[in-house]
Amino acid sequence: MKQKVFWVLLLALGLRIGAALSVHTYLESAGRDFLIAGDAAGYWELGQKLAAGEDYSIYTPPRRAMRMPGYPLFLAASIKLGGHRLLPARLWQACVGTSACWMVYFLGALLIDERTGLLAAFLAAVSPTFVGFSPLILSETLFAATLLVSLILMAKLGAGWPLLGSENPEAVAAATRSGWRLWLAFGTGVAVGAACYVRPSWLLTAPLFCATHFLMTWAGRRHYATGSTGAVMTAKALECVFVIGGLAAALAPWTIRNSQVTGHAIPTTLWVGPSLYDGLHPGATGDSDMKFFENDNLLATMTEYEMDHEYRRRSWEFVRENPGRAIQLGLIKVGRLWKPWPNADQFRQWWLCLIVAAFFIPTVGFAMFAAVRRRGDVRCLLLTVGPVIYFTAIHSVFVGSLRYRLPAEYPLLILSAAGCLAAYDWFRRRPVTSTTPASESGGRS
Repeated sequence: MKQKVFWVLLLALGLRIGAALSVHTYLESAGRDFLIAGDAAGYWELGQKLAAGEDYSIYTPPRRAMRMPGYPLFLAASIKLGGHRLLPARLWQACVGTSACWMVYFLGALLIDERTGLLAAFLAAVSPTFVGFSPLILSETLFAATLLVSLILMAKLGAGWPLLGSENPEAVAAATRSGWRLWLAFGTGVAVGAACYVRPSWLLTAPLFCATHFLMTWAGRRHYATGSTGAVMTAKALECVFVIGGLAAALAPWTIRNSQVTGHAIPTTLWVGPSLYDGLHPGATGDSDMKFFENDNLLATMTEYEMDHEYRRRSWEFVRENPGRAIQLGLIKVGRLWKPWPNADQFRQWWLCLIVAAFFIPTVGFAMFAAVRRRGDVRCLLLTVGPVIYFTAIHSVFVGSLRYRLPAEYPLLILSAAGCLAAYDWFRRRPVTSTTPASESGGRS
């Protein structure tokens, strides 16, 4: 199995390096630096400032808490090692994308088995969107890798959850006896925090996981009634405390820094308000269009903190006054998020749309098939379908785009692989009905 995983990862790396070289050559010939210029240019500027030891801020007047520093730090490391060139950063991201494929294998092996993990890693290796986005100066690939690390640790921490409809008291009992589980819980919180340093949208997964972890243990202990229920629930509550403690510890340096530069202890960013208003204002379409920010120019008369809260106020005021339009926009954003082909004009070539849709539609179909078959396995569904539901809910409020669903697609491919293998096994076991008449076959020698 290890040799097969190696070849899958080699394929993933080869495809991503090829994509990096192709994108870089195309952009150089076109006299451009970035394929998606807006966010990419901002990330690159912040990375350059970090590499030079300058103030972590962007634009005029300066926005000091606009972006989490995780991805700019990654770019800064690339600049330190490879200079102020974009190709080394693209190649480093090819390696990160390859590591994400390995983590898909590892998570699949934890949740189901190695065979499923291997196929899931292969699907991740050849996914057109994963390969295509890996060389772009955007945070999606790094975010997916850090997100998968947190899911792997959640899978280990939730190993004792009962399977609905089948007894598993040994796993539940073992899960309560291991002293190292507190360190595992703390590491889970740290991993969630690390992912938040890349994209803060992952923040709520820690409390959501803790609530599920506690409730699943409670349900299992009531069903199996083995050991002291009070002691088990106390142990699980302590694990949840350590998860939140790990998250707080991970975000503490950034929170303290924000308190020093903005006067407010902000654990994420002061860009939530404008992002929210981008999706909830009278001219909103479901796509991102930040022209209002420059037109309003609130930073000319407000602090960054005041600007953020003003846009939050305007967003919720729009929802209160236009609930029907807000719901309509939510549906439009979900449609944009899960559209089988790209939304952006620069990616709307028919052949590209066909390639993306031809991969996306069957994998989602197989994932749905496997989700029904494994409906009693709460841990598997939570860690594969859960991110899909989570990001769908978030981007029904903010804005919707194919790129925002990519991190959720990585763990979903584990279910896709499970569905593919279940279908294959069914066809292989299906009895073959002969079409040759019995009298004719009996007369042969």
